[in-house]
Amino acid sequence: MPVLRCTKKERLKGVQIHRPFVYGSIAKPLDPSNRPPGISPEHTHQWSVFVRGVNDEDISYWLKKVQFKLHETYTNSSRMVESAPFEVTETGWGEFEVQMKLYFVPEANEKAQTLWHALKLHPYVGDIEGQKERRDPIVSQNFEEIIFSEPVEPFYDILTSGPPQPARGKGGKGSKQATLRKQGERSAEIPYANSEGNPFSQKEEAMELDRLREAMKTVHGMIKEERGKLAGKEKVMEGLRKEGAGQPGK
Repeated sequence: MPVLRCTKKERLKGVQIHRPFVYGSIAKPLDPSNRPPGISPEHTHQWSVFVRGVNDEDISYWLKKVQFKLHETYTNSSRMVESAPFEVTETGWGEFEVQMKLYFVPEANEKAQTLWHALKLHPYVGDIEGQKERRDPIVSQNFEEIIFSEPVEPFYDILTSGPPQPARGKGGKGSKQATLRKQGERSAEIPYANSEGNPFSQKEEAMELDRLREAMKTVHGMIKEERGKLAGKEKVMEGLRKEGAGQPGK
């Protein structure tokens, strides 16, 4: 979770704005009987790498462009995508790490941030053979949040106003912005429930926290049990030491 802090201009002290997004890849095995023209015969998959909003929400109001650095064997391996959708589609046969460099809108006055994603072409869990036979898409994505710490005021206004909305009459946008600032709210929240293509939600987060709490209980129980065993062994050792001390010549 990158924490960003502006270095110039007037900052809003003590303010933090969170913005969630997802990044990753989706790969689809090529159909041998229906290959796109001009594709290298060695290529086995078509894939896309992307940076997008949760539930495909518009994030271009705070994210200006994304630079994707592919494997050096690709022509023009450094691809700059300057408008949404922030993604690159290619074909290939091998897996590799993709560098994604996020550039924010000029008002942000923030340095670009870098992420890394391992391109995944093949299934590694579940019904592996079935997935291969059906040529199921392989989706590998990660949820992330950027924390803008003490943003400059122009960027704060952009973040709290959210994606551009159609005009609703005089003062509409300004009123919303003033309300957000007064209440300290933030837009682009994580959705409450999962939806198709998006496994990230407040509900899933709560379930994961419950799983972590149960795991912690199990660990604490194991620690308590091991401490009991250790205390018992120490008691036996102490008895042996006392017994040895009482023997002649000791």
